[in-house]
Amino acid sequence: MVRAITDDGPPAAERRQGRPLIITEDAELLDDLLRLCAAAGAAPEVHHGGPQGRDSWESAPLVLVGDDAVRRVRGAVRRRDVVLVGRDQDDSGVWRRAVEIGAEHVLVLPDGEQWLVDRIADVAEGVGRPALTVGVVGGRGGAGASTLACALAVASARQGRRTLLVDADPLGGGLDVLLGGEAAEGLRWPDFAASRGRVGGGALEESLPELHALRVLSWDRGATVAVPPQAVRAVLAAGRRRGGAVVVDLPRRIDDGVAEVLAQIDVGLLVVPGELRAIAAAGRVASAFGMVLRDLRVVVRGPSAPGLDDREVARLLGLPLAGEVPVETGLLEAGAPPGGAVRGPLARFGQEFWDRALAGAEAT
Repeated sequence: MVRAITDDGPPAAERRQGRPLIITEDAELLDDLLRLCAAAGAAPEVHHGGPQGRDSWESAPLVLVGDDAVRRVRGAVRRRDVVLVGRDQDDSGVWRRAVEIGAEHVLVLPDGEQWLVDRIADVAEGVGRPALTVGVVGGRGGAGASTLACALAVASARQGRRTLLVDADPLGGGLDVLLGGEAAEGLRWPDFAASRGRVGGGALEESLPELHALRVLSWDRGATVAVPPQAVRAVLAAGRRRGGAVVVDLPRRIDDGVAEVLAQIDVGLLVVPGELRAIAAAGRVASAFGMVLRDLRVVVRGPSAPGLDDREVARLLGLPLAGEVPVETGLLEAGAPPGGAVRGPLARFGQEFWDRALAGAEAT
């Protein structure tokens, strides 16, 4: 069980990354907290008495105070990120003691263990602003969504941003192939099918193939393996915690796994060729995805049919226009990835998209 308490105390000074502070003399509780820290990949600092100097108390990124130690920390300066940890769910006095020390949360073991592991892991990874996550879906088959997803990821990495490209379509043939890296070493989606609970962001990044200065999570060419929705959620959340940008190539159907992906997407791009049949098909896709995505925009793939332009396509679909991108030929022959030609239309679209998207994200 975890409960939150409002704390109006001032934020602490600059925090040390990665090392939570544990204050308790309860040997059994300490063993549990050390076990949870180990599960989260963190090496804590342990004080058996009260805070030993202001630096230790104020600079720790997270403080875990055992219920036995409330009296010893009662006079410490108020700060954020203090958790009071106890064992007795029937002890109503724990809330009063939490207020006395300015704790933001009250956690009762063992019920709150997973929450605490996640919180400690955030500290260990130095989690900051999550990655801006963009999902790309085709309005119809062959619309060029996978090509655009790769181009956006390549453009992001070219700007020096930590970038993760995720292939969410097991029937798409693998984005690593489109990037020319099908033989690259690293994990693919089937390797994560047994994942449960939290996935470490740093470990995920290091385990994936690196192609064109970005990390790629793709499918292999083996038999189709079902990846449970909870594993999809954990893996994508791990990638987002590293910050930077995440680009997801989406299938045109929504199942439980895709729903988990959509829940973590900030901006959706619907790729629609400028022709009437494509617009009709895209309308159905927009209707389904628009019920889940809070920000869905249209990218028109030219050239458009006579009488149609990018603004008219967006108007017919009732969605905001993200831009138009012409077809870029000769990529495979040149051995370049989509968006690899710096002066090409895909690269220009990618650069302009990230400039606008990141400016908007920083303004919020």
